Amino acid sequence: MLEMFKYLKPYRWQLVLVFVFQLIAILFELYLPTLMAEIVDVGIVNQDVPFILRTGGLMVVCGIMSILLMVGVSYFAAKVSLGFGRDMRRELFVHVEHFSLQEYEKFGSASLITRTTNDVKIVQDVINMMQRMMTRAPLMLVGGIVLAVSRDRYLSLVFLAALPILAFIIFIVAKRAIPLFSALQQKTDRLTLILREVLTGIRVVRAFNRIDYEKKRFNLANDDFRDTGIKVGKLMALMFPIMLIIMNFTNIAIVWFGAIRIEQGEMQVGNLLAFIQYAAMILMSLIMLSMAFIMIPRAQVSAKRLKEVLQTKPIIKDPEKDTELKSCDGIVEFKDVTFRYEGAEKPVLEGISFTAKPGETTAVIGSTGAGKSTLLQMIPRFYDVESGSILIDGVNIQNMKQSTLRNKIGYVPQKAMLFSGTIAENMRYGKEEATDEEIHDALETAQASEFVQKREQGIQSILEQAGANLSGGQKQRLSIARALVRKPQIYLFDDSFSALDYKTDSKLRYALKTETSNATIIIVAQRVNTVKDAEKIIVLNEGKIAGVGTHEELLNNNTIYQEIVSSQENGEVSA
Repeated sequence: MLEMFKYLKPYRWQLVLVFVFQLIAILFELYLPTLMAEIVDVGIVNQDVPFILRTGGLMVVCGIMSILLMVGVSYFAAKVSLGFGRDMRRELFVHVEHFSLQEYEKFGSASLITRTTNDVKIVQDVINMMQRMMTRAPLMLVGGIVLAVSRDRYLSLVFLAALPILAFIIFIVAKRAIPLFSALQQKTDRLTLILREVLTGIRVVRAFNRIDYEKKRFNLANDDFRDTGIKVGKLMALMFPIMLIIMNFTNIAIVWFGAIRIEQGEMQVGNLLAFIQYAAMILMSLIMLSMAFIMIPRAQVSAKRLKEVLQTKPIIKDPEKDTELKSCDGIVEFKDVTFRYEGAEKPVLEGISFTAKPGETTAVIGSTGAGKSTLLQMIPRFYDVESGSILIDGVNIQNMKQSTLRNKIGYVPQKAMLFSGTIAENMRYGKEEATDEEIHDALETAQASEFVQKREQGIQSILEQAGANLSGGQKQRLSIARALVRKPQIYLFDDSFSALDYKTDSKLRYALKTETSNATIIIVAQRVNTVKDAEKIIVLNEGKIAGVGTHEELLNNNTIYQEIVSSQENGEVSA
């Protein structure tokens, strides 16, 4: 939790103002019982009305000043805590943006969302509370004790009985609350995960008629979250009335023993009234501290979760100095590359070596799970090699900055991902300064121009989140067009033609051949029809290269390729 305080440095002057305003407001409040005691012991006893009015007016002024100062405290405390929340969310977002896919998989998107929203909010609220209560309560406690003792040190001994009981209650509640707060945040992660899965996979849920199953799964997680929340709520709810009981019994003891001291002539009535108010301030300060100490453990859990994210260093890092390329041809070379996922027993790719040249199409084909997509994702350094090296124009990609490397690449993912906004905005995602003419040319090449023009607003038509108002084939074609707008040296197509019919697939590949004649093209595909015209086809089998050649060469001498061809329909092969 303490490590979070470094993010408060930009707000140190606001924090100083909070403390100063709080201190002055408390001094005014502590002065009020003294003024009241003077009204009773001097004004009422001597029947001095002007004194009563004068002192009463001073009390009103002190009360108003205290209120105005507390408004200032609330304003600056809110400004600091909200500023902290904004800075922390920005810090998390920027840090997570630099994660490789391995770090994303470690935390999971649901947990990262919860940490960036819910956990930040909890720490933010506690920082706000600490400014308003953790500064106020100690000052009020110390001031109240000093003034109470100055009124009657013997009557102050009543606090010696109350304070240990209060401390014991705070300790017990905090001890039980910390594990529950930790569990509550984990259950929030689980709830977010299930909700996200159901919302993103609603089509699958409905198609398989699993709505009732998902309801049960959600209800179990929801009930688990509720039960843990109720346990925490019971602890919090139980503490407050116990505190009030102790406070009331303390007041009874003060009045009892105070009456005895007044009867003995050792104390005045005004002093007793002031003492009771100081006692109330002391006990209220202890209640505020106890509430703060209960909330701090939850904030510690959230702060720990935030710290885990911020302290996770990306495995894939930029070199200290970017390596300049001697040539800009776009030659991609794999040299004995081996890769395995974290925790996997066997490598996904092993001993991969090949070269993809400009003006040629290099295709990768193989059975499901052969490592085709992984191979493609290693070129833009979504993953790093375990051994071996990947070179672009003779330079190891690990010696290049990621931004430099990815500026040379036009990547079309296996699952077409579009963003909410216009078609034009999505097209400019790869090239911000792209003109409308360049966008139309890319759409024409990607065979997307026809359905875009049919829309009333053309390229200014709005796309819903993830392109929900488009078909699978339309999304793929727009994803391809987005890569074409960039005009990179290297094109990576990760099974990006799977949703297209054979006719559109054929027309698109023909158009690509003309448009990208000087670029390096690497295609991952399942269909033989998509790769048959490639200058080089790489056959992957269980993470190893089982053959390299043209369609005709592999059809004549490669058993695995022959099996892939024979397993697909005659119509697809002959298309």
